[in-house]
Amino acid sequence: MEEETEMSTSCCGENNLMMRVYYAASDGMALNLFAILSELEPEEAKKLLHQKILQEDGQCCSPFIVAARFGHTKVIKMLLQKYDIDIEQEGRVKFDGFMIEGASALWCAAGVGHLNVVKALVKAGANVNHPTKTNSTPVRAACFDGRLDIVNYLIDHSADIHIANKYNNSCLMIATHNGHLDIVSYLLEQGADPNEKAQCGATALHFAAACGHTNIVKELLKHGAQMISNNKNMTPLISAAERARDDVVECLIENTEIDREDKIEAFELLGASFANDKDFYCLQKAYVNLHKAMTLRYCDPDNIIRKVPSKPIPAYENWLESETVERLESIKNNQNAIHMESLTIRERILGTENPDVPQPVIYRGAVFADNARFDRCIDLWLHALHLRQKNNLSVSRDLLRFVQVFSQMIHVGVELEFQQVLDILESSVIALERNKKQLSEPVLKDDTEPSVEEQIESNLTITLYILSIITKLITLNGKKYQKDYMDRALRLVCRVTFLEMTLKDGKTILHLAVNPETPVDDFHTNDVCNFPCASTSKLLIQCGADVNAMDHKRNTPLHYIVQYKKPISDFITLHSIILDLVQAGAHIDAVNSQGKTPYEAATTGVAEIILRTQTKLSLKCIAAKVIKNHNLSYSGSVPSCLESFIELHGSGLNKG
Repeated sequence: MEEETEMSTSCCGENNLMMRVYYAASDGMALNLFAILSELEPEEAKKLLHQKILQEDGQCCSPFIVAARFGHTKVIKMLLQKYDIDIEQEGRVKFDGFMIEGASALWCAAGVGHLNVVKALVKAGANVNHPTKTNSTPVRAACFDGRLDIVNYLIDHSADIHIANKYNNSCLMIATHNGHLDIVSYLLEQGADPNEKAQCGATALHFAAACGHTNIVKELLKHGAQMISNNKNMTPLISAAERARDDVVECLIENTEIDREDKIEAFELLGASFANDKDFYCLQKAYVNLHKAMTLRYCDPDNIIRKVPSKPIPAYENWLESETVERLESIKNNQNAIHMESLTIRERILGTENPDVPQPVIYRGAVFADNARFDRCIDLWLHALHLRQKNNLSVSRDLLRFVQVFSQMIHVGVELEFQQVLDILESSVIALERNKKQLSEPVLKDDTEPSVEEQIESNLTITLYILSIITKLITLNGKKYQKDYMDRALRLVCRVTFLEMTLKDGKTILHLAVNPETPVDDFHTNDVCNFPCASTSKLLIQCGADVNAMDHKRNTPLHYIVQYKKPISDFITLHSIILDLVQAGAHIDAVNSQGKTPYEAATTGVAEIILRTQTKLSLKCIAAKVIKNHNLSYSGSVPSCLESFIELHGSGLNKG
């Protein structure tokens, strides 16, 4: 593996030379670059031209690749002519917000649209089918960017348009998705299969329909595209209706053989989507399409297609769908009725396992929240949360949404149902439990979903917010809550502490609760949640949180609270947390990686005084400190259960 060197403006010696070469290539200064390299031995020049530079944004590539990336044809030609360049070397580059691993110079030039660089590289023998780590080829990159000239040139030089990426997403699919009609037509002429399926079961027609590219839909149909269902059992017609693409729905109905029942379903879904789509919201179009569907049901008196009643859903006010034209016409001017009718229709047609169902539910809930209808908002968001969790999707954003609305309600004085807050806490616990399982049993991840590590960072912090809200509610209304509710709350918090989940830096949820630097979401949440929080830390300690847990810098929760910079104005918080930690068994002589105990890490005299009043070292602690201070070996000489105890009292790793 080639060495990566982080960019620095203060490099010197060889690193400075390396940066001069890199920047000369990056800026297209061919003569300057040649002047630098000509003074070096061939091997040294070769090394510098293949040296990868790691940038602050995570990109990592050599001077040769960066020159191709920025379209510096003269630099590329000079390097190819004068030096022994590995034309197939790879780098890590960012394109359209995505980090691309294993990108060759040709891939970069094709993806950005530098035809002259592409020509220079191909003439020099570059592999026109060199794939990235996700199996994306240069011609696929050009299809993504809409560069027909480059696509044409690469195909003329043996580029294979049939190579799909790791998701089996083809060149035709990406050109279709991005709306490049000219490239779509050219690829179809070159033999691209319009009915090839991606891993998700979607064809190019699905992508064109969902994105609203009507002209591309027509082109695909002309070349034999079929109405195939994807893995979510959605045809291109249903995909278009779900995305409120009315032009595409009309186009598909006019140009393909579709039976009456499928037409009805498409118009119903199209109308229902218009009623609850953030970007395409239009009640008039919603009603027109719902009415069109209902009329179709009754257009043949001898063959009426009646609705199959679905089970009422409480979140949708137990709404019963209209089953006649007259009933539908009676709710024409009732906005809420159209909204609930439409949400019910969407869930019936798409099914609860379809990941597209929750988003309009969330949107409708947000509209209720904006109008201070918090009860309806929470009902809808809870339903959307359960749908997402049922399908094993990340719920971090859903949980944060609840934290924000709960905080807003507390701040403006609206009463919160404790049971609902506990429901959200339980959902956050379930999310963390799944995250822990995913760490030990990795599964193939959808790239649209955050990584497990990212989910843990979010979910653990959001769980902390929920616990803070619960302690606020207990303080305000604790005497009103039934014992069953309080017991359930404690059981859920015990499940959180039992997981022993940590952030990537090793902090536990107790570390976060006592840490003044814990970040707090600034959309309503910071009106209620602030840290350190004595009530939250007390609850965690009561439920078994490890008061001596260490992060990756060996800091215990005690190390963090003693650095609180408001010892006077918030003395009660500082005093309460220190006392709770110590009384629960926190070691005041635990040593972090800097060799400091909490007393030595304290940043104020007040914290030092509080700690001093709690200084009661046991003989066991004193013995452990002597062992660590004198670097005595102890592995095998003491019971294994004592080794971790001894480690707590010093940062040295000598066990003998």
